[in-house]
Amino acid sequence: MQMRSRFRSDRRLTVRMTVTMFLLGLLYVAFIAALIVLLKSWIMVVVIMGALFVAQFWFSDRIATFAMHGRVVEREEYPELHAVVDRLCAIADMPKPVVAVSNMDMPNAFATGRNPDHAVICVTTGLLRRLEPAELEGVLAHELSHVAHKDVAVITIASFLGVIAGLIVRFAFYSSLFGGGRRDQNTAAVFAAVIGVSVAVYAISFLLIRALSRYRELAADRAAAHLTGRPSALASALTKVSGEIARIPTKDLRTAQAFNAFYFTPAAGKEPGIERYFSTHPTLQQRLDQLGRISTELGEAEEPDGVS
Repeated sequence: MQMRSRFRSDRRLTVRMTVTMFLLGLLYVAFIAALIVLLKSWIMVVVIMGALFVAQFWFSDRIATFAMHGRVVEREEYPELHAVVDRLCAIADMPKPVVAVSNMDMPNAFATGRNPDHAVICVTTGLLRRLEPAELEGVLAHELSHVAHKDVAVITIASFLGVIAGLIVRFAFYSSLFGGGRRDQNTAAVFAAVIGVSVAVYAISFLLIRALSRYRELAADRAAAHLTGRPSALASALTKVSGEIARIPTKDLRTAQAFNAFYFTPAAGKEPGIERYFSTHPTLQQRLDQLGRISTELGEAEEPDGVS
């Protein structure tokens, strides 16, 4: 019984994270080696990439919160929200993260931060308006699971390589537009090689990270369902939030879509088709099916007319 009152260790999640990080590590080493050979300046490559990595890892919580217009809120302003976070952190035996609210109508939530002691959990005002207390508890438990399992730090580290490769490709594209025609043949060959390596690295890391992200969302749903003991409430929140997001105009979702990897549910206007293989989240049906199985395992009683 004691184990069920905490976020339990998820061996399958740990294995998948370890394998993904190992593969990305090999990719990282190969990428650095290729850049050093092509650019012939290992000091410049190491210094630049090291500085960017430290900035992304150390300030990820502030960057994400700022980008989503989140602001830290105290207990006096949102007492019920703080009370739910306090209760879940006490049950899970974990430090309480900073609580923030984003003034957005899109119902969603996200967690960020390099470790449980430097984490932020943020919900939108749209989510607070639409969810019942039990549903909100399920969403917050899902986000706290990401914090407890250090998902945010892992995804931040894992995505770093893809971000750098993408920046190199983008820089090269604009460089070729403005003044790139004066390169000699050798420089052009090196330039093309750097672009080729960067494109390959970006594509491989993109697929690896998306696959890991989809699994960690299922793992967070699982952990939240066991922590609260109410998978039906989380399923209800998922259904409600996904339905509300589908009604939001696509043009209003575009800005938010850049942060899909961090969200409770993606800012997408419809369920993905073939693109589900490139999505940061499993399909809604996959998540609901898993929660249905957990509900059966826990012997959860069905509640007519939703959750209270």
